This record gives sequence, structure tokens and C-alpha cells, in this order.
Amino acid sequence: MGGMPANLTWADIAIRLVLTAVAGGLIGLNREPGHAAGIRTLMLLSLASALTMIEVNLLLPTAGRAADSFVNFDPMRLPLGLLSGMGFLGAAAIIHRGSLIMGATTAATLWFATVMGLCFGGGQIGLGLLALALGMVVLWGLKWVKLLIPEEYRVVLSVADENGALDEPELMRRLGEDGFSITDRRFAFLDEGRKRDLRYELKWRGRPKQGGAVPAWLEQVARRPGVTKVAWSPHSTIVD
Repeated sequence: MGGMPANLTWADIAIRLVLTAVAGGLIGLNREPGHAAGIRTLMLLSLASALTMIEVNLLLPTAGRAADSFVNFDPMRLPLGLLSGMGFLGAAAIIHRGSLIMGATTAATLWFATVMGLCFGGGQIGLGLLALALGMVVLWGLKWVKLLIPEEYRVVLSVADENGALDEPELMRRLGEDGFSITDRRFAFLDEGRKRDLRYELKWRGRPKQGGAVPAWLEQVARRPGVTKVAWSPHSTIVD
């Protein structure tokens, strides 16, 4: 079971497919809650990859070119075509909606499950089991490690006021005290200068659970007489 034997038995095929189904299901368990690619999707994808390599194994005796033909039959084009197709499918799984990027980890998981299925289907059982173990560590273990690693976040703060109701120096001071860095500042004066529209692009580093936290004191700013708008818009948020 360490490679592609010339004569493949039904027992070999059964072992490869069962291991593939179990491995795909374990990977799918991690993606099942709240993701488009769950247990069934990952199992079917892994099985399709394994079946492709099993078909290649069965066709190996017919590889090459017959003496009376100019056609060269290469069964290894089957897995190459599968990997190319998965590249397009993975790209389609990534959605960029405004400032929100979704599906990057799902796309990578689909690609990983495809290659893992090719390993099992090609008879590389040890390599397939190693891939499964590493995949589980990445998807399950690093998920908790990621929560402890500070990441950079960006947000757009928009504020509008009338007759100078907002104390802008105080606003900028409090942002600095909370660890926000102002990377861009824009403003517009309207209605002969009586109204202001202020826009700040902010960045800061924090843990993922803290990344979307809105400063509590902004609600007090919004309640001030003359302040007509306070908007907090996360920018370039990535969801796996």
C-alpha cells in the first residue's frame, strides 16, 4: 500500500476509499459550523480525488503510445486536470464584499482535501495520514493559537457635527489613549462652514476577539448636542 501496484485489488481500492472518506469527514468536521464546505462537501471532494488516482492506477498498464499510433496516452493528466479545476473552484469560494473578505480558509481547505485524496487514492497511505494529521493541527490547533496572537485592524470613523459641537482635539486624544493610530484624516465643511464632516482611518493591534470592539465613549460623543453622526466601519475584515 506504499505506491501504485501494477495489479490493483478490490481490497486495495476499498482501503484507499475508506481512509479517504474518514479523512475527508474529519477535515469537514472543522468546517461544518457556519461554513459552506462541510462534512459532505469535503468527503465527496476527497473521494473524487481518490477515485481519480485509482483510475490512473488502473490505466497505468495502457500508458504510452502504441506502435501504430501517434497518440501518447498519459493518465497523469487526470489529476492535473482535477487540480486545475479545484483552483477555479477555490477562487470562486473567496468572496470580496466591500471591506469584507470571506472564504480564504475554506478555499485552502478544499485544495488541501483534494491533494490529500490524491495521496490516498495513489496508494501513498503514510503520506495521506501525515497530511491528515498536519491538517487537523492547522485547522483545530492553530485556531486557538490565532486568538492569542495580536493582529492589525483597520476601521473608518466618520463624525458629523454642527456649529463646532465636536471637540476634535479631545476626540483625537482619546483615540490615541485607546491605542488607535490615525493613518488618514479628511474633512469637509458644509452649509457655509456651519457643518463639518470628519473622516478618520484608524489602525491598531489587538486580539481577534477585541478586533471589532467599539470604544464605549463614542456613544457619549454621539449624544452630544450638535453631533449628527458617528459611524464606525471596520475595513478589510477577513473571515475564514
